[in-house]
Amino acid sequence: MPSLNITFTDEELEAVRAAAAAEGKSLKQFVHDLPLREQQRLQFVRYAVSWSETHRDEFDEAFPDEMPPPNAQRGAEAA
Repeated sequence: MPSLNITFTDEELEAVRAAAAAEGKSLKQFVHDLPLREQQRLQFVRYAVSWSETHRDEFDEAFPDEMPPPNAQRGAEAA
């Protein structure tokens, strides 16, 4: 099975150890899970942005007082 060696400063390693302990995980399991959780978070954010863009007109119609000013950038256009 592939593996990866990662270098941390003493302070960084202590912070990672503390975060792992806070989640009740071993250091190895915590570091293993981080990129997987980040991938899931990014997938969720992409879906949420897509959903909000799809339903923007419905929201604007239902809540006209909440509409941004006409010159405000929206969603992906702002990036």
